[in-house]
Amino acid sequence: MEKKICSYETLFAVSGNLVEEDCKALVEKFVTLISDNASDVVVNEWGKRRLAYPIDYITEGYYVLVTFKSEPSFTIELNRVFGITEGVIRYMTTAKIEKAAKAEPVAEDAAEVEAPVEATEEA
Repeated sequence: MEKKICSYETLFAVSGNLVEEDCKALVEKFVTLISDNASDVVVNEWGKRRLAYPIDYITEGYYVLVTFKSEPSFTIELNRVFGITEGVIRYMTTAKIEKAAKAEPVAEDAAEVEAPVEATEEA
């Protein structure tokens, strides 16, 4: 049976109330977890930002965006670990839809469109 590999994107926010070392350790934990179970991992740390609204009296969060390719079962486990880890205030994992490349026009169709029209003179 062939393994199904899909592209995913996950964004998570770590509490801004944590000490910087604890915050970095938490980010490293999740990046390592994703790297061990997925391929084509790209990490984009957005840094500390003010939340749109307080969450449990927390007003700032450290945001990290990670894109990767893995099996669908891994995202279930990743979301479970996000949910039970203290310090993660929000997380979301979405499947990325790959756009198909446009097919080039067939050579016969292109020849018909570009063929010059001959002009005839009537005397």
